[in-house]
Amino acid sequence: MLLLITGTGGLVGSETTLYFLNKGYRIHGIDNESRKKLFGSEADVSKIIEELQKNSLYTHHHIDIRNRYVIESLIKNLKPDSIIHCAAQPSHDKAASLPYVDFDINSVGTLNLLESFRNYCDNKNSIFINMSTNKVYGDKPNHLGITELETRYDFLSPWEYGIDESLTIDNCLHSLFGVSKLSADLYVQEYGKYFDLNTVTFRGGCITGPNHKSVELHGFLSYIIKCLFANKKYVIHGYKGKQVRDQIHAYDVATAFDEVIKNPKKGEVYNIGGQYKNASSILEIIEILHKKTGKKLEFEINNIPRKGDHKCYYTDMKKFTDHFPNWRMSYKLNDIIDEIINRNYT
Repeated sequence: MLLLITGTGGLVGSETTLYFLNKGYRIHGIDNESRKKLFGSEADVSKIIEELQKNSLYTHHHIDIRNRYVIESLIKNLKPDSIIHCAAQPSHDKAASLPYVDFDINSVGTLNLLESFRNYCDNKNSIFINMSTNKVYGDKPNHLGITELETRYDFLSPWEYGIDESLTIDNCLHSLFGVSKLSADLYVQEYGKYFDLNTVTFRGGCITGPNHKSVELHGFLSYIIKCLFANKKYVIHGYKGKQVRDQIHAYDVATAFDEVIKNPKKGEVYNIGGQYKNASSILEIIEILHKKTGKKLEFEINNIPRKGDHKCYYTDMKKFTDHFPNWRMSYKLNDIIDEIINRNYT
């Protein structure tokens, strides 16, 4: 099987590429290394791409998904069995300073891929998988029932198991990033429902792993570990450090993609994340890291939260696990933290 994967230098894209290469798939990857341009040298993914190119089943294309005609030519030529779209401008905060760049990458780039998928791939059997974000819900989770505990916030009933796909996306503050990703998210759903194509979009929580090229504006867990080992002060923006996120390893996202390829859907949307079992506040992560390493993170709390940010978010994956009962999340939060530390700092 031939897969076209976008964003292969990024966290989800690289993990997904490795996963399917290990299964013997032929992979054509797209990544123009824009993370370095957006976030600086610490976000450079060139070494990840170089490692992928050592595999004879992998072919790299250094092209921009915003270029409609180049994308059309590539997909027309390859006619991939499936497209897994992981490329994005990924930062909640960065989007506000680069709104055209954010929209063109996240919305226009997705539309370019979808239209070529519709025109040149096998409409009955080919599959388009899109990696979206929980930011499509905007700050709506902040207006649900939330209780404040000593070190974290938690949801009250009926959301105690987390956010599912029934939560409205309307009448809330999203961030420009949330809006550009929501536009792409809806296009992917619509191409499935309107054109009767196999399309699925995943709304991710905090996805992480050892390949995460995190920066201050993107990649919370990986970045806080980076600060700890670099003896760099970490700044917490608002909510007393009690804001909660659920962490899922990028490998577990890749296995979810595999389940969809085995059993395609038309225009479906699924929330994907670490769920309550992998949910932790910033204060709790700091304490976990202290116990594991003996190192104390220097941090300060800025009382102003990021605009549109979540006070509490963890994922209810019941819909996905009902549709795909063979899928299992293999990485616990402690496993994720240990792997990031062992692969990068020991």
